[in-house]
Amino acid sequence: MKVIISAGGTGGHIYPALAIANKIKEKNKNADILYIGTSNRMEKDIVPKAGFNFIGIKINGLKRSISLKNIKSVYLFIMAISKCKHIIKKFKPDLVIGVGGYVSAPVIYAAHKLGVKCCIHEQNSSFGITNKFAYKYANRVFVSFKSLESKMNDKKCIYTGNPCSEDALKAPEADKKKFGLSPNKKLVLIVMGSLGSKTVSDKMKNMLTLFNNKNYEVMFVTGKNYYDEFKKIKYTSNVKIVPYVDKMVSLLKKTDCLVSRAGASTLSEISSLNVPSILIPSPYVTENHQYKNAMDLVNKNAAMILEEKDLNGDVLLRMVEKILNDKMFTNKMKENLKSFEVKNSASKIYDEIVKLVGVKNERTN
Repeated sequence: MKVIISAGGTGGHIYPALAIANKIKEKNKNADILYIGTSNRMEKDIVPKAGFNFIGIKINGLKRSISLKNIKSVYLFIMAISKCKHIIKKFKPDLVIGVGGYVSAPVIYAAHKLGVKCCIHEQNSSFGITNKFAYKYANRVFVSFKSLESKMNDKKCIYTGNPCSEDALKAPEADKKKFGLSPNKKLVLIVMGSLGSKTVSDKMKNMLTLFNNKNYEVMFVTGKNYYDEFKKIKYTSNVKIVPYVDKMVSLLKKTDCLVSRAGASTLSEISSLNVPSILIPSPYVTENHQYKNAMDLVNKNAAMILEEKDLNGDVLLRMVEKILNDKMFTNKMKENLKSFEVKNSASKIYDEIVKLVGVKNERTN
């Protein structure tokens, strides 16, 4: 099997793409995979380190406002289609998979024009701009939320969940002692994505003092850009401030309450691991998709929501302690999370791929 996978721009697109790539290699040891991404964003470093061949193309996203920069973006898009056609003709894939980010649009379009079968995966509860464009060219459309599958009511639209959830289940549990945490105290983990959030960090400086001397521990992951701002602030020993946590999902397995943004990969992880959460959707993302993601869980009482504009210490403290202390409430939340979990998401995607291209499984074991 020869497969081209394309995704880029953010970890929310790249890591599901890599989860699919890894599953293909796990199931079919002879699979040949080529990853097409942008030449100047994070995938150019992440993908080769993951062991996959990578080709970068120059492309920019369109500005939503009227801008002369859009003229250049359209030009780069047209040039990207031409380059992708050349790559596809040379590589001769059985299938092309787009996993989001504007880089995948010319890849899917070029593949369709050349008669190559295509699939796309949407991580969020509503389609992003790229996947809206790519939808009509795709033979299969994999989605992470049941609500989106129901909304589309289209046979080619298949609920598979987010492939990152399978990786989350496989991850080992973290040793809390390595983080200076007590193995016997409940843990509240607060994290606003890998880069952090200036708005939330500014509010947290004072808000975290409300957690001083509690009988549980709070770890705030600032993001590397904001860590220095917290060094001069004194908190009691139960409040930990760190810039970054490697392999966060392992620590999630030891977390009693997560306070987080509502990115698709995060929601797939908390759903698969049944982690009670307070979601603070980023109001700065395209089409407010994090709020829509969060509400999919909130409407089923599988998470709590606190919008950034309403974030203050008293409200956050009450919500955290509701999750930590109200056992009946928290157990119900965990039970409701099970309706969102897909433990074999990447495997489901692989099986659908095999049906589409007619390749038999060839296991490595």
